[in-house]
Amino acid sequence: MKHSAPEFARIADQGTVLRCAVGSTVHGLQLDGQNDRDEMGICVEPPEYVIGLRPFEQYVHHSRPEHTRSGPGDLDLTVYSLRKWTRLALDGNPTVLLPLFVPDHEIVTVTAIGHDLRAQRERLLSRRAGHRFLGYLRAQRERMEGVRGGRHTNRPELVDRYGFDTKYAYHMVRLGLQGAELMETGAITLPMPEPDRSWLLALRRGEHTREEALERTRDLEERLVGLCGTSDLPEEPDTAWADGFLVDAYRRAWAEGVTATPREGRDRAG
Repeated sequence: MKHSAPEFARIADQGTVLRCAVGSTVHGLQLDGQNDRDEMGICVEPPEYVIGLRPFEQYVHHSRPEHTRSGPGDLDLTVYSLRKWTRLALDGNPTVLLPLFVPDHEIVTVTAIGHDLRAQRERLLSRRAGHRFLGYLRAQRERMEGVRGGRHTNRPELVDRYGFDTKYAYHMVRLGLQGAELMETGAITLPMPEPDRSWLLALRRGEHTREEALERTRDLEERLVGLCGTSDLPEEPDTAWADGFLVDAYRRAWAEGVTATPREGRDRAG
């Protein structure tokens, strides 16, 4: 079923328990006039989509037409079912973990369930996340080096200007920095702190070379390998807690109704 169907839009809008920014702005790595807005949401779907046969895993909304690159001011929104988001978070998916760490002013919508989820984030974290960061980091580095198949850029204008895709490169290095921080501290600082923020912005502006980006990525990759074995985070997340949280959250939402309150100053996609 098409993820952008109106049916799914209604579920996402009515059942959202948490929605926030997850793109360059929340990382503090935006360039003036060049950024779209990426948001992620988590929703509780109605009983018939959990107990019955009707499927719902996520809703996707793009303000631009499908297969068209987003531009300044465009909105890209993905709203996961709480069950799917929790599975991905327990597995340590780097992007999916971001709603646990975004500052309050980047939250668009939150309910009591969303607050509870953020308050218990340590239950979802484990060294498994380090391995996921490491896997994504290694794959991106190998694509940029040309030793792994698959396209690593859809920005030919950046390649023409700088000789390589600087946006891809800064995302690659950012992933390594945040993965290492998560393994060392159990948290991801947003927006990204100095001096790494300035270094990444310079990379995005083409002020570092492709080889400098790759060299830093290799160093971070080596660091992450070590941290995956020495981090104070547990080997595995607390799946028993997560299972109980899901059961309780769905029961609460269905019994009481989910009443999401948008934060002032943010537009919601319909």
